[in-house]
Amino acid sequence: MQRRYLLVVLCMAAFLISADSAQIVSPQQIDAIFAGLKSGNAPGGAVLVRQNGRDVFRRGYGVADLRSGRKIDPQTNFRLASLTKQFTATAIMLLVHDGRLRYDDRLTNVFPDFPASGNSITIRNLLNHTSGLLDYEDLMMNQYRNTPPEQIPQIKDAGVLELLKQQSQTKFPPGSKWDYSNSGYAVLAMVDEKTSGKPFGEFLHDRIFAPLRMNETVAYQRGKNQVANRAYGYTKDADGWRETDQSPTSAVLGDGGIYTSLDDMAKWDSALRHHTLLSAQEMEPALTPANLPATAPDGTVTGYGFGWFLDAYKGLARMWHYGETVGFHTAIEHFRDQDLSIIVLCNRTDVSPQQLALKVADLYLTAEKPTPP
Repeated sequence: MQRRYLLVVLCMAAFLISADSAQIVSPQQIDAIFAGLKSGNAPGGAVLVRQNGRDVFRRGYGVADLRSGRKIDPQTNFRLASLTKQFTATAIMLLVHDGRLRYDDRLTNVFPDFPASGNSITIRNLLNHTSGLLDYEDLMMNQYRNTPPEQIPQIKDAGVLELLKQQSQTKFPPGSKWDYSNSGYAVLAMVDEKTSGKPFGEFLHDRIFAPLRMNETVAYQRGKNQVANRAYGYTKDADGWRETDQSPTSAVLGDGGIYTSLDDMAKWDSALRHHTLLSAQEMEPALTPANLPATAPDGTVTGYGFGWFLDAYKGLARMWHYGETVGFHTAIEHFRDQDLSIIVLCNRTDVSPQQLALKVADLYLTAEKPTPP
């Protein structure tokens, strides 16, 4: 009886300590960081901070749609841009889990008509940006040289694949260097589609969004589905705010086409924390950095796993990603050992969500440092 009582007391103490830790930073301190987004007539953003598996800050700023004046709230759905890559990577990992795909499979195993370079490009190379595939956006711009962006037809993942099939070379021998590749993630969407036999957006819904009850999250396809509570993207110029919601590459799903909200991202964060979709062992490849020199002139070694940048911030391990597309800037920062996640989604391009997220992180990481005796 005494042992049971002691156990209850210890559990309550642990809970109170955890709760106190989460309250070290006040909502007012976080809110002050985002003061520049407060407006009743300008686009803004949405901010979610989670610590120890709980939402400790969740707030919207500014306007989702300047035409209607609708306010941003935790249910507002933003285009994730490159934060999408963690979902695309998870879709591929689920096929590996199913035994239908291997990380060492070659691109030509999936698409036999891919050029000879595909014999050397593995699924792993596509996931960690070491494939050397040419940038499809550059290829598009060359194809439509001197054409205004609004007159360029939107390309889709299948179109990206076909465009890459027309190329006879890669930037570098696959697996020898690191170079961030939207092309690789568009191809991964088509790998998923070919292997699963389902449209990529449908696979994401059936295997990720529906099981996690991310009910408002969609891989947006204009004319095929709708985005509920949608935020529209804006760019500021000399005449004020201009809607810049779609571009010639906005229909590509694999590298940036998902829309979601703070509410659904909290569910995603919980799934990562509890290994709901993939076990801790199955997640290891995603959290193993490529550690290859980047194509940048300084040859910087870049840590990237599957859909996540992996490095240290102020000596603390983190997994993170940023997203930038026409009208939207986004960021996610997750400090695994501190069980701290910060998500910032913006429908404007004049702010850096990553810098804002790290300012929030600084509040928590400074507060958690032990006081010297």
